[in-house]
Amino acid sequence: MSLFLRNFDPFKELRELERRWENAVPATTESNLNAFAPSVNTREGDYAYHIEVDLPGVKKEDIKVEVKDNRLTICGERKTKDEVKKDDYYRMESSYGKFERSFTLPDNVDGENVSASSKDGVLEVVLPKKERNGASKQVEVK
Repeated sequence: MSLFLRNFDPFKELRELERRWENAVPATTESNLNAFAPSVNTREGDYAYHIEVDLPGVKKEDIKVEVKDNRLTICGERKTKDEVKKDDYYRMESSYGKFERSFTLPDNVDGENVSASSKDGVLEVVLPKKERNGASKQVEVK
């Protein structure tokens, strides 16, 4: 019978977890650092769902709203440039960031009549509900 002695390493599992995490998550790139996730508020009204997205500094030309396969996708890009010119001083700072948010739509959304408007850095998307037909249908039992 042979005995094997092992040295106890209390941090072995932590190092293994860290190694797996580094392999699973791509290295941070400049585009990841500049991405941003705008805050979103949702509410349901009697006739529509409303989604409000805070997009300060984003021009409406840089926003894309799409409804496809029962999903709403809002994406865009924020681009800002701050330039200061003085007699003996020049400074220019640029920042940018891309974003994308997707939402699965309820079955009662009228996807053909979705509207969106942008004002004062807030995008509002209105998702009207399909009209409910109040008529009932008698179902034959077979």
